[in-house]
Amino acid sequence: MRMENTSTPVVFVMLVLFLPGCSTTAKGTQTPTPTQDLTDAAIERYIRAHPEVIEQSLQGLLAKREAELRDHQKAALVTKQKELVHDPASPVSGNPKGEITLVEFYDYRCGFCKKAASAVTELQKVDPRVRVVYKDLPILGEPSELAAKAALASQAQGKHQAFHEALLASHADMSKDAILKIAVNVGLDAKRLEADMANPKWQTVIDKNRALARELGISGTPGFIVGNELVPGWLDLNGLKELIARAGHGR
Repeated sequence: MRMENTSTPVVFVMLVLFLPGCSTTAKGTQTPTPTQDLTDAAIERYIRAHPEVIEQSLQGLLAKREAELRDHQKAALVTKQKELVHDPASPVSGNPKGEITLVEFYDYRCGFCKKAASAVTELQKVDPRVRVVYKDLPILGEPSELAAKAALASQAQGKHQAFHEALLASHADMSKDAILKIAVNVGLDAKRLEADMANPKWQTVIDKNRALARELGISGTPGFIVGNELVPGWLDLNGLKELIARAGHGR
C-alpha cells in the first residue's frame, strides 16, 4: 500500500525558517536566494494541491484561542468574585442572605434581556435560596445608559426592583420623559429621581461594570453567572434552574 508523505509541508516550513535571510536586515531589505525561491514555490504548489491544510491550521488556531479564552474566563471568575457578588453599588433582590448568588449583566433596551426578565423574577419566587445581583451594562447607546442611571438612582427611594422590572417590561424608547413616566407608575418621585440621576457616581458604577464585563469576556447581554460558571445569552426559567442546580451540586 502506498503511503502518502505527510511530512512534506513540515520539511518545507523548516527549510524556510532556517535558511539565511528569512529575518529582516537592519535596512529592511534582503534579496531572496535561488534556494528560497524554489522552496517558496514548492510550498505554494503543495498548498494549492492541498488547500485543506490551511483550513485545518485555522481550525486549530481557533480552537487554541477558544481554549485560552475559556481558561482566562475561568481564572477571572475566581479572582473577580468579590466584585461580582459583593459590590455595594450593585442592586440586590431575592433573598439578601441567599446561599446561591445569580449575577446578571443586562441592558434595558436589550430584547433578550426583556425576554429573560420574567424568568429571573419567577426564579426568586420559587427558589428561596437565590440572591440576585444586578449589573447594569448599557451597550445599546445613550438611552440605555440613561435608563441604567435612573435604575441605579431609584435605590435611594427603595423602589429599584419594581422599577427594574417595569423598565424591562416596557417597549418605550427610554427617553428621559419615558423613563420618568415609568418611574411615576411604580410610585417613584419623578423630580427626586431626575435629580438623583445626575449624580456622577452612577457613571462610575457603569464604567466599573463595563471593565468587569471585558475582563470576563462578556461582549453582549444578557450574561448570567453563578459561582464560577458564566452563561452568555438568554435563559428561560428551566435554564436558570439548571444553572442554580449545577451550582448547588458543586457546593
